[in-house]
Formats: sequence, structure tokens, C-alpha cells
Amino acid sequence: MMGERADALRCIIDQDPYLHLNGDKSWRERGLWPCAWIACPDTQPPFVAAYRLCFALEQDTTIRTHVSADERYELFLDGERIGRGSEQGAPDCWFYETYDLSLTAGEHVLVARVWALGSRAGLAQMSVRPGFLFAAEGKWIDRLGSGIAPWETKRLSGYSFVSPAPAHWRGDNVCIDGSAFPWNFEQGLGDGWQPAITVRPAMGRRVDWELPPQHLLHPATLPPMLEQELKTGTVRLVTDVPSVDTQALEVRLRDNRPDADDWTELLRGRGHVTVPSHTTRRIIIDLENYYCAYPELVTTGGAGALVRVLWAESLYHDLDALRGHKGQRDEVEGKYFIGIGDTFLPDGGEQRRFSTLWWQAGRYIELLVRTAEEPITIERFTLHETRYPLEMESTFAAGDERLMDVIPLLVRGVQMDAHEVFSDSPYYEQLMYAGDARLEALLTYIMTRDDRLPRKALRMFDLSRLPSGLTQSRYPSRQLQIIAPFAIWWIGMVRDYALWRNDRAFVESLMPGVRATIASFDRWLGSDGLLHAPEGWNTLDWVPAWDAGIPPDGVSGVSGVLNWQLVYGLTQVADLETRLGEAELAARSARQAAVLARRLEETFWDDERGLFADDRAREHFSEHTQCLALLSGQLDAVRGRRVAAGLLNDQDLARATIYFSHYLFETYRELGRVDLLLRRMELWFELTRMGLKTPLESPEPSRSDCHAWGSHPLYHYFATILGIRPADLGFQTVEVVPQLASLSAASGTLVHPRGDITVDVRVENGQLHGSISLPEGVSGRLRLGDRMVALHAGRQTF
Repeated sequence: MMGERADALRCIIDQDPYLHLNGDKSWRERGLWPCAWIACPDTQPPFVAAYRLCFALEQDTTIRTHVSADERYELFLDGERIGRGSEQGAPDCWFYETYDLSLTAGEHVLVARVWALGSRAGLAQMSVRPGFLFAAEGKWIDRLGSGIAPWETKRLSGYSFVSPAPAHWRGDNVCIDGSAFPWNFEQGLGDGWQPAITVRPAMGRRVDWELPPQHLLHPATLPPMLEQELKTGTVRLVTDVPSVDTQALEVRLRDNRPDADDWTELLRGRGHVTVPSHTTRRIIIDLENYYCAYPELVTTGGAGALVRVLWAESLYHDLDALRGHKGQRDEVEGKYFIGIGDTFLPDGGEQRRFSTLWWQAGRYIELLVRTAEEPITIERFTLHETRYPLEMESTFAAGDERLMDVIPLLVRGVQMDAHEVFSDSPYYEQLMYAGDARLEALLTYIMTRDDRLPRKALRMFDLSRLPSGLTQSRYPSRQLQIIAPFAIWWIGMVRDYALWRNDRAFVESLMPGVRATIASFDRWLGSDGLLHAPEGWNTLDWVPAWDAGIPPDGVSGVSGVLNWQLVYGLTQVADLETRLGEAELAARSARQAAVLARRLEETFWDDERGLFADDRAREHFSEHTQCLALLSGQLDAVRGRRVAAGLLNDQDLARATIYFSHYLFETYRELGRVDLLLRRMELWFELTRMGLKTPLESPEPSRSDCHAWGSHPLYHYFATILGIRPADLGFQTVEVVPQLASLSAASGTLVHPRGDITVDVRVENGQLHGSISLPEGVSGRLRLGDRMVALHAGRQTF
């Protein structure tokens, strides 16, 4: 029957463009793949399993294959790893990877290592049911397809799972017992293999009358993650310790052993190190930058030994891993190493290669080796860096060296939080939050032409929408979290994409979701016409005086901050609808914004201070409320000038921290006060002096040393100082509004979908001079105060 199906047709019908597998018409019209999900019998999460298929070819050939797993897989061909997956998604958007296998005539073996950790997986890992899917195109379906070909499976023994506390969101680490581990499984060797069970047909669309939970398959949207071997780092400490309980041991450099250079050579991929029997040795490594990487260890001997690899962003002055003081990040003397990571238990064999299921993150590594009766030789200790292949393709230069010195930190922050999704923190949650993702997407637009990760983020949040209409605050995530303010940031994210990238059809596909999201706030409008605190966690910024980042009256009352943010969101929707030609819908949102703004003026305006209060009692005032009121464009000229003056001069306002400073910088731009933006950059200049390699999450003592939302000044280098911004949908025209403030000169080249935009400006005799170059087919305008200058493709001076 399967042979007839395989010969029937070559492609799936247009309604399901993601598949290129054969199958008969009845299957195709139901969106079913010819292949099926398979599973390892008698297994429940958490577990790790292997699947293998042995086959032979009569001649050299190339076979296109499609692979997915629940939860994740590594794919090996003839013992060599050729891929990882599945790309992070959700049950309604479950991704598969495509591989073109170039095979020679003869015998081959495919092996997949598949793991399902269930409740012990990271929160970003969703699941339907553990299993594996392998599909081949054309005539190879029968010979290679899961559920058809004779795939075998077995549970991989030797794994146990260890809590990553305090970073419990990211999922368990592993402990691998070498005496129980089935070495060389990736080559298809060993015993215990049994036939895999067939679970259900794979599917790419829903058409059945009943729909039990299942994976709705989509092709992977992203390129493979970067994976390159690191040969970097400095060994800061090698010392013998009394036990493996090292957390409370203060680092004392005077305890250093004389063989530190041997460990440094090991890091460089040269030589090996032997630790004698009955020894517990501690090695602290400074990678000298922030990295996300898969660690790999190769050992010989050492039966009964323990090798533990812990990671930390910094060392601590005390033993509080969440709120502890870290101080100068380059320093280790007198500090404590509090880390998370994986443990390996060698069995005494030769060239035992230990690898983890997931990557780790940080700057510092503690390698701890405890031996028993046998010495152990560390043959290799390798780190394989992993992240989205995002590089800085634009360039910026300015006379202030401090602005230049912070660029590596800003770029590194974005890179370390760019993986299969934008994440908030690589060390802690590893979750994509809409508030973070908006800023990360803006940064991506000024760094590279590659917009695949922002597109995926937009689509995933669109899929996350709840019956209320709100998007979830973080997604993919198997644990629900609602942050209503982040739903408004997602709307802004859609508008940003519409301006910075040219794909109107994609934007229009998101508009039903935009309309549902902004309409969802209607349910929390009270009889007074004001927004009463929506359900969920209404956090907006880590202001020290705001409990859990929630502005005054943001839990159950009427918050001025949240109300002005809603006005801002409504104006964003109105602008987007106008640009898309939806005049009626635009008018409705604009009217709602205006009505709500008038009510806010009546409720929160403090005429004596010339400011909007955060609460009805007018006891709390913040930069946040003033920024959102000004950015909304709803204030008349007189009130707008008073609010601006208060924002610029009132020293008693609750101040925006690292994250919300983006919106403060946007306000400074609108006010023509980039001098204040440069003054607030002192916070970032201090980060470099503190030895940080990436931006902090919040004011010190910061829990996380890597939060890409703190990289947003890089966006403002281009979009505010050089003043390069889209003037209409798709960046087809550009507006340039340079604001140098105290800078004598600034220049840069910004990537554009059609080429590069180059701006070079300088101050001479109190006037701006310079040149601008636009790509072919792009025009625009230069704004110099009240003067407008038309711009055309090519180079022009002013």
C-alpha cells in the first residue's frame, strides 16, 4: 500500500506548501504526511532515547530528508553529527529541519539522539508527545521514512537530571554515568535495540472533524545555529580542594598551583592534563568574554572519578546567587564561584567523549576533577560556541571614544540573546519576552539585512494569543504568563517591522492579531473610561521603588503609566492602519486615543508640577509617564512644553532604568535633546569600566549580567544620533535627522534591504555639514531644523 502511495504524486497540494513528500490524494488533502511519528516503547519523561536505521545504497545519490522530534534531537549519519533540532516552536507551529544527504554506494546508518524531559525541560520547550519523525522525498519514503522503514530504538541509560537552580526556568542539567552509558550509540552499535512503535501520521494542516493534540508541522524558519570551536580563555586558578563542595570556598590566588599553564594549553587544544588518584582539583577559567557554548570533554582512565563543569556570569562577593554583589567583573580574588552546569562520571575507558544535551552560558567556568583509585587524563576540553549567526554589518564612528568603546558590549549582548528565538537572558530564563524582543528586533534591523528571527518572533507571539485577545508575555512557553504592557509592545513590534522591512503581505497577515490585541484592553475600561489594571503581571521597568517592576496602582487600581501606554499603543495602531490604507480603522483607534488622553489629563495632571502623575492621588511621578504622554502625540503645545520641561528638569521623578531608557531616548530625540541621551549613556560607559562584556538586566546588584534589552543604545547610534529612520512602509524612503549634540562629528553605514545608507556629518562653525549616500531606488529627505532637503539615490553633500 505504501509503495502505491509513494508512486502516486510528487508534491503536496497548495494548501500545505511546507511539505514536498509523496502520498496519495486522500492523504494529501487531509494534510497528512506519508510518514509517521514513532516512539521508544515504555518510556516516560525525563528520558533520552536513540533511534537507528541501517540501510544500503546501490549507487551514489543525494536524498532530501525532513526531520523533527519531540522534544529535541541530534542527527548522526555514519557516526558524525549532521544536525540539531527541532527549532523551538509550539504545537501549532512545530518545526522540522531539512537535510540533503549526499551518500555513497554501500552501507549506512542513521541515528538520532532524542530527549524528552517533560516538566524538567526549560519552560521554552513545549511538547505534545515524545517521538521522532524522519521523512524522505520521492522513492526513498519506503526505505527511510519513519513509520514505514524498520527504524529501531532504545533508551539511552546513564543519564540523570540535575536542577539548574537558581536558573530553574532553563531546564535541568545532566549527569552522565560513563559506566552505564552506551558508548558509540551514535554509530548504531551496541545491543538493546528494538522496533520503534508507530504513534500517528505526521500532519501539516488540520482538516479532520476531531483534533486531538498533535504537532502541526512547518518548515524551519531559521538557518542552523552557529557552531564553532572556541580556543580561548585564561586559567585564573588551579588548586586542590578538600571536597566537591566549592561554592563556599573563597578564591585565593595565592593557592594557585604551578601547573596552570598546562590547563591553558588544554583550552587551546594542545596537549592533555593528568590528575593523580585521590585528588580533588579545582580549575577556574576566565573566557574573557561572554559565550554560549556546548561543552565537550574527552577522558581516559579515571574509573570512579567525577568531572563537573559549572558556568557563571561573574564571581560573587557573597553567597546570594540572585541578589548577590558581583562588583568588578574582571576580579576573582576573594570572591565565590556560584554556578550551574553538568557532571560526568568516567568509567575508566579510553577516549570517552562526554557531551551535553543543551548549551550553557557565561564568562567563567569552574572545572572540578575528583579522582578515586585511578588517575584521569583530560584528553580534550572543548567549547562549541552556539548562537544565531548574527553579525554586525553596519558601522558607526564618532569623536567620543566612550561611544566607540561600548559598541562591542552592545553587539555582544544582542548576539548572546539571539538563538532559535530572541531570549531575555541566556543564563536564566532563555525565554522570548515581547518587551525584550521588540528592542532586539530593532537592533537586528540596524545590524543585518537578515530579518528571519524578527519575523519568527512576530509570528510566535501572534500564535500565543489568549481568548481575551492578549498575546502572552513570553512564547514559546509551556507555562502561561500575562504581561499586558508587553502585548502593546508587540503591537509596536509589528509597526517597527512594517517600517524597517518591505513585506506588506506579512504585515497584513498580522493585522487581525494587532486589532484583536488592542481591542482586548476594552474589557478593562471602567465606567470612568479609564484603564483599570489588566489581569496578569503588569511590570514595565525594574525601577527600584516599584515592586516587581509594577508602576503605582498597576496591580488593582488605575495606573497613569499603564493608561498612557495604552494611548501610545492606540496611536501606533492608528498610524499603522493609515499606512496600510485602512482609514476607517485608523480613525477609530485615533479617536479612542484622543478620548482616553483627555480623560487622563483630567485625572492625572498636576498643574503645580506641570507633570502627569503615576496615580490618582498624585503622589508618584516618573519619567515613564511623561515619556509615554509625549510619545503619544496627544498633548497640546502648551501642555507638551510643560511636560517636556518637567521631564528634563525635575530631579524627583522615578527614573527609567536600562530597559525603559529606550523610550526615554526616543523622547529625547523628539525633543531635540540628544545631549541628555549622551549624558545618560554614562550608565553604559560604567559597564565597560566594571568589566562587563554584555549589558545588565537592571540596576546593581543585577541578577543577570546579560540582557539584550540593554543593547538598545546601539540602535540610537544610527536611528537617533545619525538620525536614519524609515519614512514609510518598507523603508522605501528614508528620513535623516542628525542630532550630534556635543559631538563634533559622527558617521556610519547602515544596512538597508536595497544596499547601504551612509551618513557622514560634522559640525563646522556651528553648522552641520556632511554627505549622505542612498542605495539605488531609495529616496528621502534630510531635516535640518525647520529646513527640508530632498535626497536621491547616490551621494549628495549638504
